[in-house]
Amino acid sequence: MNWKNALPGQITWPQKTREYSHNHVDSSVWNDFAFRDDDIIIATYGKSGTTWLQQIIAQLIFEGKTGVNVAAISPWVDFLLPPKAEKLAMLEAQTHRRFLKTHLPVNALNFSPKAKYIYIARDGRDVVWSFYNHHAKMTKAAYERLKSVCPPSVQEFSPPPDNVHTYYQGWMAKDGYPMWPFWENIASWWSVRDLPNVMVLHFNDLKADLPGQIRNIADFLDIEVDGQNWDAIIEHCGFDYMKKNAKLNAPNNGATWKGGARTFINKGTNGRWRETLSAEECAAYEAMAIERLGVDCAHWLATGQGPEIA
Repeated sequence: MNWKNALPGQITWPQKTREYSHNHVDSSVWNDFAFRDDDIIIATYGKSGTTWLQQIIAQLIFEGKTGVNVAAISPWVDFLLPPKAEKLAMLEAQTHRRFLKTHLPVNALNFSPKAKYIYIARDGRDVVWSFYNHHAKMTKAAYERLKSVCPPSVQEFSPPPDNVHTYYQGWMAKDGYPMWPFWENIASWWSVRDLPNVMVLHFNDLKADLPGQIRNIADFLDIEVDGQNWDAIIEHCGFDYMKKNAKLNAPNNGATWKGGARTFINKGTNGRWRETLSAEECAAYEAMAIERLGVDCAHWLATGQGPEIA
């Protein structure tokens, strides 16, 4: 059934069926989160355009203003830091339209009909190259901070191998390692893409037509854009502006990474893996994508194009 045209009483909403614990993530924080009718949840596996989408939504909400500290007001809810009570109190005190992020699959999330969800994805190979930069440039203090909150039953987060190729091989062999599982994250959100409060985007969509996608996002979120603010919104959502003002988007003001916030806002480019992966490795990735996601979803993940997304 196409849920976009269904009445609310006809919809079977996704239910949380499990908790998920990781050296970055605790899904139980959502159990105590009180949803509001206009909440916006940005969902992604990670390194797929999350920060870019947060910036777009911040610019739509705050009408193209400069100096919006997105990192401070749009937290990763399921992240282990800051402590749950502190995070939830901060969110409860917010009076603007809230926009939050999660890296959970649907079945580990408290899914609310009140909220609107935007899921953004990217080819897994591009995700790995972006994660490697993010991971390899973390400071010693950041590792220690994560270690201090890591549950005893979970393997702590450690520095990566010396090269991205080895990192990719581990990620493929252990489904997303040392991050969280990749394939189920993509599949779970693809499966709910027709719900009336879900929008599915691809990183390539933003790269190909940023103004058009910002308008689509605004329409989905029922945000009316004042034409006088449009040029500022487009400028502030561009890579150059975000790189220049990276501290506004980087968690912990960028102190987590060597080189600071500009390391967090890195390149925003695709296809760097083509110089490293062999034809056989690419074929193995593509075969696994079809096996785990099905043909349509795998094609969409690789290209941003699909029969129900185009």
